[in-house]
Amino acid sequence: MKKIIIYTDGGSRGNPGPAAIGVIFCNEKGEAFKKYSEYLGDTTNNEAEYQAVIFALRKFKALFGKKLAKNSEIELRSDSELLIKQLNGEYKILDSKIGNLFLKAWNLRLDFKKVKFKLISREKNKEADKLVNETLNSEDRTQRLI
Repeated sequence: MKKIIIYTDGGSRGNPGPAAIGVIFCNEKGEAFKKYSEYLGDTTNNEAEYQAVIFALRKFKALFGKKLAKNSEIELRSDSELLIKQLNGEYKILDSKIGNLFLKAWNLRLDFKKVKFKLISREKNKEADKLVNETLNSEDRTQRLI
């Protein structure tokens, strides 16, 4: 496996309020091969954004194993400026809950050859956002493999 692109999104209605994540795994050509969504319960939008990153990195290891993770380059894309700039060391972390989530994400990235965090426009993250909203709109708020 050369490079995997992972689109992530998290959202809540109410902030805090009912929240969900959407994660899409793509190959180097941008072709999606796995899609996930999960209902989180009540949390903030920023916490949901971090939960999406944590879910994505854990799911990659669960699907492909630690050995392949060590040899894989991940480009994690999100439209959350706060998330990406914190993970890239450009913004300080002032909230303790976000600090704990940051540490989980930061430590998970150590299991990979390389993890790049890239800020993208909302326009380029529509599919992950769609998964979040579908989950929040669903009566059955459980994890789904699409």
